[in-house]
Amino acid sequence: MEDRMISGELQETDQDIELSLRPETLKQYIGQDQTKRNLHIFIEAAKMREEPLDHALLYGPPGLGKTTLASIIANEMGVQFRTTAGPAIERAGDLAAILSSLEPGDVLFIDEIHRLPRSVEEVLYPAMEDFCLDIVVGSGPSARSMRLDLPPFTLVGATTRAGLLSAPLRDRFGVHSRLEYYETEALCSIVERTADIFHVEIDFNAAVEIARRSRGTPRIANRLFKRVRDIAQVKGESVISLETTQEALEMLQVDAEGLDYIDHKLLKGIMDGFRGGPVGLDTISATIGEESQTIEDVYEPFLLQIGFIQRTPRGRVVTPKAYAHFHREVPGT
Repeated sequence: MEDRMISGELQETDQDIELSLRPETLKQYIGQDQTKRNLHIFIEAAKMREEPLDHALLYGPPGLGKTTLASIIANEMGVQFRTTAGPAIERAGDLAAILSSLEPGDVLFIDEIHRLPRSVEEVLYPAMEDFCLDIVVGSGPSARSMRLDLPPFTLVGATTRAGLLSAPLRDRFGVHSRLEYYETEALCSIVERTADIFHVEIDFNAAVEIARRSRGTPRIANRLFKRVRDIAQVKGESVISLETTQEALEMLQVDAEGLDYIDHKLLKGIMDGFRGGPVGLDTISATIGEESQTIEDVYEPFLLQIGFIQRTPRGRVVTPKAYAHFHREVPGT
């Protein structure tokens, strides 16, 4: 699957820009108000008790700021921030090396924690509960178990698929926070903040237009802003205008609802080939030339969220709302 302009997944071109735009405190962090209020209280209480924050689980779609929130927790607690990813920890020894190098109070962030191998996950249980590490030294009849004490630390896990976490691991997190898609107003503030950091002026209506097409995701909003800024710079605009923004987004094939050409291909494939459905997932896959797993995990969630398709026992159905978006008559009406 190629990188899409409106994908919430982190892409190689996003890494430099995300580091420069990442807020450092809860006050600077825009959106997710309920999560921010809760974290503020939990952090202040932990600081008053002079204890590490309870282990925290952040979950939700990609691109909403889970890594940013984890780094903010470390900043607010005044401790070091250590980061790794579930797929990078292949053996229990890898995790033991990371845990044993932590200082008291440190925040360890594990991205994609649902992808930890089961053997590594079991080593994590006593580390989270009792701040100790059980390791086996030697092999065969001479093997013996040793218990190493760890400094108190905070584990922050992030996942886009909380349902894949095992119950024992999920229950060991004291703080559970779900990050929701952003409203247009919050995304507009994020675009204006990004423009300010890049020392670029943007018209308010242009910022709203970018926010409206960003699928509720800050990462997509910042990615679109970069491309719009490029076109405005080539045109010699001192202030990014609404007209230039619309021109740039049309060029990037991102329509008014944030749909790109792959979304169009999926929806029009069902409309034209199957009169709007119902149609099975495997049939759609064969029709548009995409893997069924990719359709289900990557393309469908946003279309379901905005009400353009429905899942029924007989298959996928395109809704009247999608027909209206493409200015088409619903079959049979």
